[in-house]
Amino acid sequence: MLSDPNHIAIIMDGNRRWAERRGADSLAGHKAGADVLRDIARHVAENDMKWLTVFAFSSENWQRSPVEVRGLMRLISQFIKTRMNELIESNVRLRVVGRRDRFSADLQALIHDVEVRSAHNNGLNLTVALDYGGSQDIVRAASRIAQEIETGLLTAADVTDDLFKARLSTRVLPPVDLLIRSGGETRISNFLLWELAYAELYFTDRLWPDFTAEDLAAALADYRQRDRRFGASSQAAPALKIIKSDAG
Repeated sequence: MLSDPNHIAIIMDGNRRWAERRGADSLAGHKAGADVLRDIARHVAENDMKWLTVFAFSSENWQRSPVEVRGLMRLISQFIKTRMNELIESNVRLRVVGRRDRFSADLQALIHDVEVRSAHNNGLNLTVALDYGGSQDIVRAASRIAQEIETGLLTAADVTDDLFKARLSTRVLPPVDLLIRSGGETRISNFLLWELAYAELYFTDRLWPDFTAEDLAAALADYRQRDRRFGASSQAAPALKIIKSDAG
C-alpha cells in the first residue's frame, strides 16, 4: 500500500455548471470554488502533505467573455487579499506559476507580496497556476535554451532533463504524485505537462464547489491502492482506472 502523495495537483472544474444549476451567474460559482480551495488546502496541510498545486486560470481562459474575465480578475485579487492571508497565518507557503505580464500592475504587486510574506513558512507549499498553460511553458523554456545556445552560454550537449526543468515556470515543483480533476471531465487540459509524466489520475463527477474533505479522502484512499511502477515491469499491468463519484 502506498503512503500519501507528496504532491497533489487539482484541476478545479465545475464552478460555472454549479452556478448554472442554481440560476446564478458564473462568478458565484467561482467564489464558492475559492472557498473550497481554502478549506481543501487547510485539510491537506493538517494531514502533513507538503505540496498542493491548483489550476485556477488557464492561458485559454482569456477567451471567455470580457465580463467573466474581469470578474475573475477581481475575484483573484480578493482571494489573495483575504483567503491567502488566512493561509499564510497557517504556515502555508504560497507561489504563483504562469505568466504575469497580462495581469494588472496591482494584481502583479499582490502576487509578489504574498509570495514574499510567505517565503519563510515551512508548512504546505500551495502553488496556484494563473495564466498558465503547460505546452506554452514548455515552448518558452525551449526558446530560452535555444537563445542560450545561440549566444554560446550552452551547447546542445548541456541540455538535460534537469536543465530543461530549470527553465520552466514550474521549476520549483516536484513531480506530481496524484492529479485530481473534479467536474466529470477526464482530461488534463494542458496542466503541468512536465510534472504529470508519472502521476496517478483520479477523476470525479463532483463539481468543485461541492468538493469536500470526504471527496479528498476518497481520492487518497484510491491512490494508496495503486501500483506505481514508473516504467518498470510488474506482474500484471492493470487497465486504466477512471474513478467516478456520484454527481454533485
